[in-house]
Amino acid sequence: MKKLGLIVNPIAGMGGRVGLKGTNGADVIKKALWLGAIPVSPGKAAEALRVIKRSGLDFELITYPAEMGTDEAREAGLKVRTIGNIIPGNTTAEDTKRAAREMLAENVDLILVAGGDGTIADVIEAIDTRVPILGVPTGVKMHSAVFANTPEAAGDVAVRFLREELPLHAAEVMDIDEEAYRQDRLSAKLKGFAEVPYEPTMVQATKEGSTGYELADQKAIARWVFELMEKGRAYILGPGTTTRAVAEELGIYDSTLLGVDIVRDYKMITRDVNEEQILWAIEGKPATIIVSPIGRQGFVLGRGNQQISPKVVEKVGKENILVIATPQKLSSTSTLKVDTGDAKLDEVFRGYIKVITGYRQSRMVKII
Repeated sequence: MKKLGLIVNPIAGMGGRVGLKGTNGADVIKKALWLGAIPVSPGKAAEALRVIKRSGLDFELITYPAEMGTDEAREAGLKVRTIGNIIPGNTTAEDTKRAAREMLAENVDLILVAGGDGTIADVIEAIDTRVPILGVPTGVKMHSAVFANTPEAAGDVAVRFLREELPLHAAEVMDIDEEAYRQDRLSAKLKGFAEVPYEPTMVQATKEGSTGYELADQKAIARWVFELMEKGRAYILGPGTTTRAVAEELGIYDSTLLGVDIVRDYKMITRDVNEEQILWAIEGKPATIIVSPIGRQGFVLGRGNQQISPKVVEKVGKENILVIATPQKLSSTSTLKVDTGDAKLDEVFRGYIKVITGYRQSRMVKII
């Protein structure tokens, strides 16, 4: 019988909607809770497990106590064998590392890890490449090539791997300096490699940054967006160099590169906002969301811009979402993706969306 390990980082992703760009450190967690953050990782882990249960796969599930796996397994209706010990409500990175080492000793065939880049880096530090892993995307920063596109996809890929239908390949594990990230500096480091089930349509690639060659295209896109802007309408600018080019076209040079800003009447209204601030700023006012997909991964929503939450998207309306991307960025991905955390909302986006690619230039791109 195949053995599946499960590690859940229960605090992963809590900093996203409240604009904290991560949850590393006790002080950050306290601030996230003070701002009204709620756990997202346990629910997403359960979504992946429900897919596995529906598959009818005969396997043994081995996990850590309480919120690190046992609770989620029982919520999904799965039998589970619990190992190890934790202090519930006070889990740490050391718990993650210890869980990985104990699952290695249990000779599991695959470890399903619900968290973000930091959680994956902890697992790799503990066990290197001695056990295959697969990430359930629940964090704020997910640049590593170990994460399935959605929690449901993680469950499907896990089942197919345990049925010996998928091979393994080496995938990059990246981690971001959270403190630098909060200061609007992207400092990414290669932490190592992991053995991951190979399913390129359901498992994301490593994030790819913009190149110097894209600068002219970004300026052309920004010029066209500027001409489309209406007075009195709020514009929610997502992260990235392409959206920053739009701000610079407006004469705004203090926009955030890695956060979300709000512009109205060609001026900065609020910088580096969270979900609550966005909802307050657009209450009773027309608004447009401007986002650019992540290079190679193709995510428009749900990666690094969780402040633009399902509540925000529903309030603004799909018809008022403007996607912008250079031809070079689109050349690295044949489709775009959304993973808002709301399955019904994700389904609304299925189909084609217009993407502005230059001055008075656009193309239709499929969202899956």
